[in-house]
Amino acid sequence: MPRDQVCLACDGAGLLMDDEEWRYTCKICGGSGYRPQNGTVYNRQAADVDEMNRILD
Repeated sequence: MPRDQVCLACDGAGLLMDDEEWRYTCKICGGSGYRPQNGTVYNRQAADVDEMNRILD
């Protein structure tokens, strides 16, 4: 995959990890690993979180 098409948030993995090493789907690319072509964020909805502010996927 060309480097200019890789999602910068997840570095092409499609997953992000928080400080407690919980993995969740990248909200920028939607888990595809590719940079959005139209310049908008994939999912602008607020993430569902639990009482500890962990993202529920």
